[in-house]
Amino acid sequence: MDDHGRGSGPRPPDSGEDPLDPGTPDPLPYEGVWRFTAPAVDASVPQARHAVRDLLYRQGVPVSDDLVQGLLLIVSELVTNAVRHAALLSPMLGVEVAVGAEWVRVSVEDNHPYRPTALEAAHSETGGRGLLLVREVTREAGGICDVEHTSSGGKVIWAALPLKSVRVS
Repeated sequence: MDDHGRGSGPRPPDSGEDPLDPGTPDPLPYEGVWRFTAPAVDASVPQARHAVRDLLYRQGVPVSDDLVQGLLLIVSELVTNAVRHAALLSPMLGVEVAVGAEWVRVSVEDNHPYRPTALEAAHSETGGRGLLLVREVTREAGGICDVEHTSSGGKVIWAALPLKSVRVS
């Protein structure tokens, strides 16, 4: 798994903060964007999970154990989906972790144009529940998730969770 380094501090698009405005507070020490690339093979699933876990701890991101477990489950499911469904058109995939002052976002990007939907799986089926699980874990943490098309014709699936975990009933 290749680490392509850290970009500028992430800001949600609706935050109203302007990075060029001197009144904007300096990023916290753990804020940043990190991107890893990996081949679309089964071995990349645990590698991505371990890379994300290690990154969160190395950067000192203030995450609870429950939030870490949720993020790692989301990363595992999203990378697994990319490996299973996009590998033919996307031999490489990207995993990104963006950490802001109050949130953390994980995303997986591939070059396959198909935009997946969370489908109900029959109880007898062993697969087909990954995106449902991602949505549920995200919802329970008080976060949001979505799928977006990339300029190259692929897609990025992401989930953003608040660092202060909120339980939704």
